[in-house]
Amino acid sequence: MNIALSGIPWWTTDIGGFFGGEIATPYFQELIVRWFQYGAFCPLFRLHGWRNSSLAHPETSDPTRGGPNEVWTFGDRAYGIIKELMELRERLRPYIMQQMKLASTKGIPPMRPLFFDFADDAKCAAVDDQFLFGPDLLVAPILHEGVAKRKVYLPAGATWTDAWTGKKCDGGQTIVAAAPLEEIPLYLKNGRKLPIRA
Repeated sequence: MNIALSGIPWWTTDIGGFFGGEIATPYFQELIVRWFQYGAFCPLFRLHGWRNSSLAHPETSDPTRGGPNEVWTFGDRAYGIIKELMELRERLRPYIMQQMKLASTKGIPPMRPLFFDFADDAKCAAVDDQFLFGPDLLVAPILHEGVAKRKVYLPAGATWTDAWTGKKCDGGQTIVAAAPLEEIPLYLKNGRKLPIRA
């Protein structure tokens, strides 16, 4: 968010981290799913990295050869979730392209802190683990291993709809959002319709 506010809207991370990652472990499979959930709502969305080569080629332990890093190599459950996220990103393409155009013409970053759009809500300035993706979608990533719920602050001055359940909540409050591995907490502002579900 700091990068976006510094005038660089085209920002991302290397999903999965650039170096390492034991792809067959439950730890890494959870990590890659959660990182894909976050990455799907970054301005740029890409998987990139050099996975653990000793696991990929145990017979040679060749340090010049990285391990598999395709989405289908992280196990069936992770692949199923990641595939859905890639399809979600594609469904959101028209919305994302609108945000990219605004970034290009007006300097409004697609990914931004809550206070960018909710300057009148002083509580938004303290929220550093959620963000808006465009004006209508609040994203609350899961940042820790084994977490299946989290607190989410919904900015005042709007009504928020859980993108998965359709439940509406008034802004200006903190709620506890369910976050099973298959879902990242997402909230739509003021009844906005976006194709979150297929």
